[in-house]
Amino acid sequence: MTPVEPKVKNAIVVVDGQNLYRAAKDAFGYNYPNYNIKLLSEKICSAQGWNLTTVHFYTGVPDPQDDAFWHNFWSKKLSYMGRLGIKLFSRPLRYHNKDSLCSSCNKTYTSLVGHEKGVDVRIALDAIRLAHEKKYDVAVIFSQDQDLSELADEVRRISIEQNRWIKVSSAFPKSPTSKNTKGINNTEWIQIDKKTYDACIDPNDYR
Repeated sequence: MTPVEPKVKNAIVVVDGQNLYRAAKDAFGYNYPNYNIKLLSEKICSAQGWNLTTVHFYTGVPDPQDDAFWHNFWSKKLSYMGRLGIKLFSRPLRYHNKDSLCSSCNKTYTSLVGHEKGVDVRIALDAIRLAHEKKYDVAVIFSQDQDLSELADEVRRISIEQNRWIKVSSAFPKSPTSKNTKGINNTEWIQIDKKTYDACIDPNDYR
C-alpha cells in the first residue's frame, strides 16, 4: 500500500553548523557564521508549505586553550540560540597537524587543523530516532555532507516499515561562485539564494 501524503506536513530542521557556514562562505563570501538559523529554518519551511516543529543544531567548538576567539564566539552564539528554543549539540574539536606546500616559496609548512568528531553520526542517530518516533513528516538537513546519504536511505526504510509518508530534504546556499552545487544524495535539494539567506542574517555579531 502506498503511504498517504499528509495534508499538513510537520517538519524538523537538522543543521550541521560548520557545513552551513562553509557553504555560505563559498556561495556568498561571508567570513563567519552570521546566520540566524531559526529565521532561516522558518523561511525555508514556510516556502515549502511545511509546519516547522523543532530546529536541531550541531557544531564542533574549539577548546579555549586552542582557540579562545572561536570558543567565545560559539559560546555566545549557542547561548542565544538556546534561548530561542533551538535544540543544541556541540562537541569539542579535535586537532591534528596538516602539512601544506607553499607554491611560491617551495617549502612545506605545518598548521594545526580542527576536525569535528561525531557530529555527522549524532545527526544521523537523532534523525533516525525521531523518524522511528513519528516526530516528523519532513526532515530538512542543512548540509551537503554525502556521508548523510545513508541517513536518507534509512529513513526511507522506516517509511516502508511504518507505511508512512516521509520526506528528507537537503538545504544549502548556492550561487554562481559555489564550488559544491549538490545536495545530499537521495534527498530533495533545496537551494538557498543570497536574497533568502540575507533576510535571515543574525544582527548580533558574536566576534
